[in-house]
Parts: sequence; structure tokens; C-alpha cells
Amino acid sequence: MITRDQAYDKIKELISNQNLIKHCLAVEAAMRSYADHFNVSPSEKELWGIAGLVHDADWEKYPDKHPTVIIEWMKEQGASDELLNAIAAHGFNFGIEAKTRMAKTIRAVDELTGLLVAIALVKGRKLTHVTVESVLKKWNQKAFAAGVNRADIERGADELGIPLEEHIDRVLKSLQSIAPTLGL
Repeated sequence: MITRDQAYDKIKELISNQNLIKHCLAVEAAMRSYADHFNVSPSEKELWGIAGLVHDADWEKYPDKHPTVIIEWMKEQGASDELLNAIAAHGFNFGIEAKTRMAKTIRAVDELTGLLVAIALVKGRKLTHVTVESVLKKWNQKAFAAGVNRADIERGADELGIPLEEHIDRVLKSLQSIAPTLGL
């Protein structure tokens, strides 16, 4: 079974862009927060975190093969089907069914972490300056963080059965908990 240290070493091996590494760390934090929310076991929580950490590990070097390269590596490490499905289904546009709560959660948090970081960057580079209200103010501004698919965030929250504002708040708090690591 893969450990968090092995997963972190792999992302450092595959990713040179520090912002992408920080994105992976942000998704890991959000996944761990939701694992707590859903009261999964400690060992399952570790898997949720690993899914978030490695989900984009191959994006920088192998964008045309993403996420198959990291999935193949995960298989070699003996990753569970649940973990493999979460990584394979982490984007709504991948055409892979999210079969588990873990897989649905990673889809729900991935895009949202990017939006929260973008808002923090314009709010003094501080996640503490970001609120649910400030996120909602930017929500309909299509030009702001134009690459973030708000419909995917909404669909993800719906799949989890979590109201959008509560979803934003939970993910925001998870990022605020690792703000120094993210440089925000």
C-alpha cells in the first residue's frame, strides 16, 4: 500500500511547478477535511488525502495522458480500486463514473480549491481574508478565474448532498488550515 510520503515524493518527482504542487496539497487538505466530515476511518482518511495529493501528479509532464500515468504508478504500488477510481474520475469531463464517496468528493473540491486560491491572491495573498461571501461575490464574474468551472463545483456539491455555501466554507477552512504551506 502506498504511503503519504511515497505519494509526496512522486509529485515532487513529476511536478516542477510549485503552484501545481500547492494545488495538490490544497486538494489533499480538502479531502482530509471531508473524510472527517463523513467520519471515515483513520486508514480511509489517509487514502482520501493521498487521492487529493496525487490526482494531478502527471498533469505537468503528461497532459495528454493525464491521469493515466499516475494511475499506472498507483497500480504498481498496490492502490485500491477505490483510490484508483477517485483519481480516474476526478474530472467531470473524463467520462469516468465516480463510484464512491471519495471519488465524488475529489470532483467536488478540485476546482473549488483553485477558485479559493485565486480569490486569496486578490485579497492580499491571504486565505484569512477570504470568506464565503467574497467567494459568492466572485462566483458570477466569468472573467475572474475564468478557467475554474463553477458548474463542476455546483455539480460536485450536489453529488455530495452538501449546500454550496457549506461546501465552500468547508473547503475554505481546510485551505486556511494549511495557509502557511500554500504561502497564503
